[in-house]
Amino acid sequence: MNDVRPDPHSPADAQLARLLSIMARLRDPKAGCEWDLAQDFASIAPYTIEEAYEVADAIERKDMTGLQDELGDLLLQVVFHAQMAEEAGFFTFEDVAKSICNKMVRRHPHIFGAESGTMDDARWENLNAAERRDNGSQSAIDGVAQALPALLRSEKLQKRAARVGFEWHDASGPREKLDEELEELETASEKDRLMEAGDVLFVAVNIVRRYNVDAEQALRASNAKFERRFRAMEALAERDGCAFDTLPLEQQEEYWQRVKAAENPLE
Repeated sequence: MNDVRPDPHSPADAQLARLLSIMARLRDPKAGCEWDLAQDFASIAPYTIEEAYEVADAIERKDMTGLQDELGDLLLQVVFHAQMAEEAGFFTFEDVAKSICNKMVRRHPHIFGAESGTMDDARWENLNAAERRDNGSQSAIDGVAQALPALLRSEKLQKRAARVGFEWHDASGPREKLDEELEELETASEKDRLMEAGDVLFVAVNIVRRYNVDAEQALRASNAKFERRFRAMEALAERDGCAFDTLPLEQQEEYWQRVKAAENPLE
């Protein structure tokens, strides 16, 4: 297998060693930082998730300077978790790096092995599924992390189910199901509304997925559009000498249509 070896003179390796040393110092029981020493895996996990979202936000804003900073913050999270794991005798940062290196080589047999062809989503998932089976997976949906955002997790669950044939044959199935779920939500008792609302969203994800659209990204885009247009409505109203929150819905809708037309006359 044609593995890749690190360059011992790499400046990146030197900076990574520096970061590991800084983290070890911060966690030193005698000379470390009180806040860093007080943390554990559970208390740091929310920061890890937050930093990943801030990376995504910098990418969406095409802020490359911000992306550099956010990637550094995310790398710190990996180093922090690895330092705590080493202290507890679980594993080291070297083990973490070795694991992902081995996985990337294993998952690219057409690059590092003797196989031919190209990589696509189906081939990647086949390799991923084979590894899950080797690791004792018993269900097609094993390994879909509970902590994923709900829309993303529902999409992954549906894709896994579809791989073993549990999928509507065409888009008419989920569309009819959506109408059914909306009716059930409308007539649901107060104690059942949460579950029925979830069923509506779950089916909506299935419909969106059929257009090869990522549901999580799609909703993030719609959120951004709504926020942009709402702020523009408020600004227009202020320019007209009105307090937006005092206007009746009909006038607020007029501002919405004005903003919408200015943003995209053909929409």
